[in-house]
Amino acid sequence: QLQLVESGGGLVQPGGSLRLSCVVSGGRSQDYYITWFRQAPGKEREGVSCIGNRNGFTHYAAFDGGRYTVSRDDAKNTVYLQMRNMKSEDTGVYYCAIHGTFATRCAKGASDDYWGQGTQVIVSS
Repeated sequence: QLQLVESGGGLVQPGGSLRLSCVVSGGRSQDYYITWFRQAPGKEREGVSCIGNRNGFTHYAAFDGGRYTVSRDDAKNTVYLQMRNMKSEDTGVYYCAIHGTFATRCAKGASDDYWGQGTQVIVSS
């Protein structure tokens, strides 16, 4: 059974940076596309970024504005989300996910995807 564990969240000031990590167990991260989602208080969950496996594919949401970088280290079974120049609207719980059916597709955000427990990010002065 695939398991994902996020870490790296916390409190950061506007303009600051954070790097989130997503560790995959129960399988090899190199076999999967990994997708980052976030859910802001009172809002629906939204996709943030997706990274492919073995093909250099990356995708970012429009709100990224070039501030996010997704990367992976499959030797560590880990995917990262580097966030820079952070804004208050980046506040939320960040989740990583794997598509519930197709290993080489970005997760669709559905309940049958594999999800981590999330890591809280707060951007505030």
